[in-house]
Amino acid sequence: MKPMLRGIFGCVAVGTLVLASGLAQAQTTSSGAYYAMPAWDQKLDCTTMATCPRFIVLLNWSSAAVLDRETGLVWEKSPSTSTFTWQNGQVYCNQLNVGNRLGWRLPTMQELASLVDPSVPFPGPTLPAGHPFIGVQSFGYWSATSATNTSRAWVVFFSNGTVDTGDKFFPRFVWCVRGGQGVDPQ
Repeated sequence: MKPMLRGIFGCVAVGTLVLASGLAQAQTTSSGAYYAMPAWDQKLDCTTMATCPRFIVLLNWSSAAVLDRETGLVWEKSPSTSTFTWQNGQVYCNQLNVGNRLGWRLPTMQELASLVDPSVPFPGPTLPAGHPFIGVQSFGYWSATSATNTSRAWVVFFSNGTVDTGDKFFPRFVWCVRGGQGVDPQ
């Protein structure tokens, strides 16, 4: 009797999973729950963005934030067009309220560089095709990652997709993020 019940409940559970997974549809905007596929070992390789979007604009965040399904990170849809020193950029992100949510921070160098599409030619911005971001500048953006020399930090340049260090007192753009590791790993 127990093996039969296990078989029946196993079929019901599998059937429920198949049914639930069959209902999922690719979309570029959504107002419900967002289930990211934060798999840094995977690349979303879709024939068209309509069938497999990497980025989803979060409608219940006033469409001001974007989920990156490849990394599981939530980005500002429109990063600030002001420049900041590295320290002031940290403060700006920590106090940011987007979509009526706090908890923003500067991204690590690796997180910020994950947005770069190196196949996009100069002058950029070097972002993946079909991205929903607005106002991204083709210049350098601060990361939270300090360089070995503590007066410098890593910068991602969206003009050509390079990553280099810069003096923390030099004004640069910032692009705030939520989720992820949230620490300076260097």
